[in-house]
Amino acid sequence: MSWPRVLWPGWAGGRRRAWSRCPPWPSWVRDPERQPPDLPGAVLAPADGKVMEVALVDDAWVGPAARVSIFLSPLDVHINRAPVAGLVAGVEYVAGKFRAAYKSEASEVNERCTVALEGDAARVAVRQIAGVLARRIVCRVRAGDKLEAGERYGMIRFGSRTDLFVPRATEIRVRAGDRVRGGESIMGVLR
Repeated sequence: MSWPRVLWPGWAGGRRRAWSRCPPWPSWVRDPERQPPDLPGAVLAPADGKVMEVALVDDAWVGPAARVSIFLSPLDVHINRAPVAGLVAGVEYVAGKFRAAYKSEASEVNERCTVALEGDAARVAVRQIAGVLARRIVCRVRAGDKLEAGERYGMIRFGSRTDLFVPRATEIRVRAGDRVRGGESIMGVLR
């Protein structure tokens, strides 16, 4: 079956108009410059997104910790940045499932990569978590590398999650529902 030639221009134009209303598909590829604030002991957001939860947990890298979970929608910047300046104490990749990143269980069952940083004041850890759409975690650091606060170290493609682990004594300055910007927003202050 072929379409009458009369309908072709309208069909093509309608399709073109529909695509023009969509945001650019590779929006997660954006990599804006960020200026970290100059506050002693500040722990910066490791990613752009919405704070989902602040919880007290026990972490293998940090010990008794506060976990701040950030959900990255497909429209957020997906570059991950170091929350503090320090030496990379370890990197641990775990193959896992691809469940919805906004679920609490995602931190333990989904594919993930944890980077532990030994800062001047304390050890902190950042966990990149793959979601249903995000099936590609990029981590460009190894144990022994030095990072500056706000420095890029990796990315997660499409919708995903980033968890920040800090010692429980940290003064947390965000709460669920807050929007944060990687490398600029202050998540807390180390004590």
